[in-house]
Amino acid sequence: MPASRPSSQVPADETPERPRLTDGEKKANHIASEQKRRQAIREGFDRLSCLVPGLHGQARSEGVVLHGTVDYIKTLLVERRSMIETLEAKGVAVDPEMKKYVFDYGLSKSCVWEFEPVVGHV
Repeated sequence: MPASRPSSQVPADETPERPRLTDGEKKANHIASEQKRRQAIREGFDRLSCLVPGLHGQARSEGVVLHGTVDYIKTLLVERRSMIETLEAKGVAVDPEMKKYVFDYGLSKSCVWEFEPVVGHV
């Protein structure tokens, strides 16, 4: 009986020959991959424009969506900070995890940028 060997150790003479892709096939695969990547990005921007108030249903550019999203997140962080301060003023203990992004990162000078207004931005 022949000795069995792991499937990962198939000798070179037993590996199935796969035809190499032609230059045209490589180019077509590259184009298809790039189209798929761009479609995923477009869908991500579409999802953002549906989630961020003021962006839904507008003709959009990616810059407008990004700026609108950053502005919206900054607004949410300010609101969250205000709620935390209100709770603490009333003596309610607030979980440090709830404060983490608001006080440590969210509004620090290194994380807040002043953006120039974007034409058509709400």
